Order: sequence, then structure tokens, then C-alpha cells
Amino acid sequence: MKRYTKLAAAVLAAAGVGAGATALAAEQMGITKNEIVIGTIQDLSGPLAGFGKALRFGMQMRVDEVNEQGGINGRKIKFVAEDSGYDPKKGLLAAQKMVQQDKLFAMVGTIGTAVNLATFPTLFDKGVMNLFPLTAAREMYEPLHKLKFSFAAPYYNQMRKGIPWMVKERGAKKFCVIYQDDDFGTEVLKGAEDGLKDINMSFAEKTSFKRGATDFSAQVSKMKAAGCDTVVLGTIIRETIGTIGTARKMGWNPNFVGSSAAYTDLIHKLGGKAMDGLYAFHQVAVPYADDSSKNVRDWFASYKAKFKEDPGLFSAYGYVAMDMFMQTAKKTGPKLTTDNFIKTLESTTFSRDMFGSPEYKFGPKQHLGNDKSKVGQIQNSRWVAVTDYLTQ
Repeated sequence: MKRYTKLAAAVLAAAGVGAGATALAAEQMGITKNEIVIGTIQDLSGPLAGFGKALRFGMQMRVDEVNEQGGINGRKIKFVAEDSGYDPKKGLLAAQKMVQQDKLFAMVGTIGTAVNLATFPTLFDKGVMNLFPLTAAREMYEPLHKLKFSFAAPYYNQMRKGIPWMVKERGAKKFCVIYQDDDFGTEVLKGAEDGLKDINMSFAEKTSFKRGATDFSAQVSKMKAAGCDTVVLGTIIRETIGTIGTARKMGWNPNFVGSSAAYTDLIHKLGGKAMDGLYAFHQVAVPYADDSSKNVRDWFASYKAKFKEDPGLFSAYGYVAMDMFMQTAKKTGPKLTTDNFIKTLESTTFSRDMFGSPEYKFGPKQHLGNDKSKVGQIQNSRWVAVTDYLTQ
């Protein structure tokens, strides 16, 4: 795709970075006799800082566990985390620093579509892999590139498979959509439109909002007037809570269904009881202290003891992403190089884990590890899975 190259070029120019400023020996691998250098770029000070902090902690927890056990094939992990503030310009500068100074072997679990896209040229020009980013944008694995691998079911796929499920299993008959007027919202819209088209349906009403909006009364009134019984949400946290809360105050109670961007424990923690009933698609489950799995309960307690706070969904995402890196590096063996790591990753199947993650599988022509999602619903102020992974 041309979009990420254009974005990266604009970011480079805005940051005053010339093509020659990123020069680094191509053979630099971030590997020494005793160490493997892994990096991540998170939002630690911006609008997604709650997510970024949890991601970093989840990754750090897995790194510490492995290092305490002696590392990977005799090498300890050096884990470097930098802050982007959810700004692609800052993300680019962080990537520059990590490649040049930290001598990175791989970037793992970076959050945000724009931040990831901005870093691609810097990473790929120097042979650094971008693994398992925390965004469900299709650009994370399309077009096929040797150095980029994604594990997040795309927003488009979530909606295209999920919307027909809402019709078949929840009796939805008339759909409206409210979406953020940007690339993310458009991906949700396109997936839902094509999902409806597959079953010979279409939206009765479509409405959008600009990023940063806080008042959704006009959009909700418009959808209510259309008489929709199901609302598709191209929203994240604040907008999800605002849309549903506004509808409840108006006495309008359709089914609401969102993408994985709306699947987070922050929805019910911040939105309260009004969020009950919300559906959303997901692949890694929100961990709770009283989870039915003893492994999750033990992990929750260990995380809380280590970081002095409860883990959330993104803590689990970070742990899973880093664990997949560790498994691949260990399987690759002592002769760890980028080429050997990629060959191993392209031939490895990752089993479902304690968080209920799907089976992840990559191949030489397939750098998206999973395209399936579950349906979750908020019931009594907590997320409950109401399906396994949708196959149709």
C-alpha cells in the first residue's frame, strides 16, 4: 500500500530527518553472545496511556519470567520501551533511537496504526522486524513484507463475519452505524457494509463524528429516528460510552455491537451499568481476578503483586505478544538471526493459551496469524464470551 509510505515520508520531513540520517550497518542484528535486544513503542503519556502502560507491563512480566529462568538459549532479553505519546512523529524518532543506539533485533507489540506505519521505513531499511503490533489495521500485514507480522484479527474481518451472526443469532433486522471519520472508523464501516451485503441487507442510516468528539446527541437522534434495532459502533472508548449513554438517556435501547477497539474492561469500568448488553468482537479475553481458569487467576495475582495494580486486557495482549516472540526465538535455536527467526515463525503454530487466544499460524505467504474473532457481551458489568471463534 502507498498510504504508509506517504505517511512515513511526511513524518520524516516534519521531523527534519533525512534519508542518510538513519544509516546503520545492515548486518546489525541486536544479538550478542549473551543478549537479545527487543523493543516496543507505547503511548505512555498520551490519550492511550492506560493501554500503553498495561502493554508494557504485560510484556515486561513475560521478559522477567524468561530471564529469571536463564533467558533463551543462553541469552538474556534486554527489553527497551519508548514513549510515542500516540504521535507518529514521536514514534518515528523513538524508532530511530532504538535502531541506532539500542541496536534492536525486533520491535514487538507497538501500539497504534499511525505510529506503526511511521516506523516501517526506518525498521525495514535496517532489517528490523515489526512483530505483533497492537492494531487491527490490514496494513500491518498487507502488502506482504518479509519483516512484518500481525496477530490481530482485522477490524474489517471482525465486522464482515460478525454482522451476519447478529442477524442469525440475535434477530437483528434493521442496522444503523456510527463511526469515527478516519481510517479506523472506515475499516469498521466497510467490513459491516460487506457483511450486510453478503446477506442482502444494507444500512438504514449512517452517521459519523470527528475524532475527539464528545457530544453524540445529533447522531443518536438520527439513528433513533431511523428505527434501527441494531447499531454498529466504529468507536473506541469514550465514543462508545458516549453513544450508548446518550441512547439510554433518550430511552432508546437497541443492540450495540462494536469492534475489538470497544472490547476493553475500561468500557464497563468507566461507563457503568448503562454499558450492559454491549456486544464486541475480540480474540484475547479480559482477565478477571476471579476468572474460571486457575492459570489466569494466578497470573492476575502475580501481575498485581509485581506492578501494584490490576492487569487489564492490554496487559494480556502484551504478555501474549511477547510470549510468541519468546517461543519463536527459543525454537529457532542458538544460531539466532533475522532470517532464521522468520523461517521458524513462518512454520510455527501457536496453541491456544490461558487467555483463550486463538490458534495463531503463519506461513511464507501469510503474515496474519489469525483472522477470527469471538463475540463478547457485557453482562452484569463484565465481559462474557458468548461464542467461540466465528468461522463463517
